[in-house]
Amino acid sequence: MMIKNAKSYHEAAELLNKTIAYSPEEAVGLAKKTACAKFDETVELHLRMGVDPRNASQQVRGVALLPYGLGKKMRVLVFAQGEAQTMAKDAGANFVGNDELIKKIEGGWVEFDVAIATPDMMGRVGKLGKILGRKGLMPNPKSGTVVVATDLARVIEDASKGRVEFRLDRTAIIHVAIGKVSFGDDKLVANLTAVIEAVMKVKPGSAKGQYVRSAYVTTTMGPGIKLDLKTTVSLTSA
Repeated sequence: MMIKNAKSYHEAAELLNKTIAYSPEEAVGLAKKTACAKFDETVELHLRMGVDPRNASQQVRGVALLPYGLGKKMRVLVFAQGEAQTMAKDAGANFVGNDELIKKIEGGWVEFDVAIATPDMMGRVGKLGKILGRKGLMPNPKSGTVVVATDLARVIEDASKGRVEFRLDRTAIIHVAIGKVSFGDDKLVANLTAVIEAVMKVKPGSAKGQYVRSAYVTTTMGPGIKLDLKTTVSLTSA
């Protein structure tokens, strides 16, 4: 099976010209052609950033609302109490609770895609840092997932539609999903555009030189496709 997959990968890679950088429209089209798995692969965007991940003032983190989602139904969990629980349930959250949910997660349950909390719950939710932090599910004010009760409906709606969080890793790279191979090219480009806009908006004031140094599109099992940087960073939904 490994030999077969390797052969498929090399055949897909031969469709690319590694000496050129592609426009976003060309890149997503090629990503779909080079996807070599039998399942509906995820299309990903990878950005190498010109910031220092060790410098607290140069962290790049935020959220992007993908206009066409991620191709799957997002399961939203909300840590809340009192009236906020009713508001979260009315807004369509899949799981709503407080101490009982915390105990369930401590026991190993993590069957959700987004976790949101009201500020008054964070003292208790904080004990889940080691569990949820490793999975990128820990509520955090910087990612917009710690919100007051009156904002719950909006944030839950955004999360259900396709709200993705991005953050700089230790090697100064941002990795973020932008959809599925089964999406139309125009939908993938629109989602890619939403991520680029969000990343550009959170550029640290202390960042010097070239902010985005390189950009690639790839699929779960496919080769990386280099994006034309000038065209990519200038993308806007307008």
